[in-house]
Amino acid sequence: MTKPAVLAAAPFPPFTMQPLEAAFAVHRLWDGLDDAAAGSIRALATNTLFGRLGAEVMNRLPALEIIANFGVGYDNIDVAAAASRGVMVTNTPGVLDEEVADLTLGLLLSTIRRLPQAERHLRAGLWEQGAFPLSPTLRGRRVGILGLGAIGKAVARRLEGFGVAIAYHGRTRQEGVAYPWYPTALALAEAVDVLVVVVPGGAATAGLVDAAVLRALGPQGVLINVSRGSVVDEVALIAALQQGTILAAGLDVFTREPHVPADLVAQDNAVLLPHVGSGSVATRTAMGQLMIDNLSAWFATGRALTPVAETRHLQR
Repeated sequence: MTKPAVLAAAPFPPFTMQPLEAAFAVHRLWDGLDDAAAGSIRALATNTLFGRLGAEVMNRLPALEIIANFGVGYDNIDVAAAASRGVMVTNTPGVLDEEVADLTLGLLLSTIRRLPQAERHLRAGLWEQGAFPLSPTLRGRRVGILGLGAIGKAVARRLEGFGVAIAYHGRTRQEGVAYPWYPTALALAEAVDVLVVVVPGGAATAGLVDAAVLRALGPQGVLINVSRGSVVDEVALIAALQQGTILAAGLDVFTREPHVPADLVAQDNAVLLPHVGSGSVATRTAMGQLMIDNLSAWFATGRALTPVAETRHLQR
């Protein structure tokens, strides 16, 4: 039986690429794609390394049935364009929730207790000249979670063990959730002094954390963003860090990755990570396998395992 033709839009780790190539006839977009090969492509596997996957790519693939995304966030895909063409889109939810939540707590503690700065103090030989300055604390803080989805809930469970007050904002109040709900991001920021951002990216959340939200967070406020860089107004954030509008920020995501503004890198009150929230071998392997399983299920049954909401109606 001929294997379905799958186009890999960008490189994947070997532990994903090898089983992908074993299961399908894989074409590599970065090696070039002629019109004859493009006409045979039934599926497209993509990730954020490719960048924005829009209608211009889909238009080259007349036989395209499904786009499988390596990641839970899928704002890198023009889902409306896919849906209008009857193309299924899948993502990889669930398998990375706990890993990202672990990273979020590590980033929060690193930011408040200034752990990277303390390590740099030691490595520079400065400890012999004097102790590292005392840090702020997590004790007694009020933590707001912006987006109480699966990852947000996993973060909240971990925070409960730290004995801090927890609140959240989402589009609607959730049944069965004991944490206080606030109707807007601004209202949540006014009520807390740590804001953990875990909402999806995309047009609906672009710039959600703006200058007003940062001012509401206050001079002792800490911003943690593990969602998408687009959710935070990066220019406003840099100004807030420079001017002391907020105390500190811990960021795993940025507006134009992998570019990070020099003014942000220069801020000693910012802890910056290169988008490693799900970046363990075990979790990335599980993400790759779910991406492949979505493709296999689609070609075997016409139904995907984890379709995104906008294309769920395309299940056969």
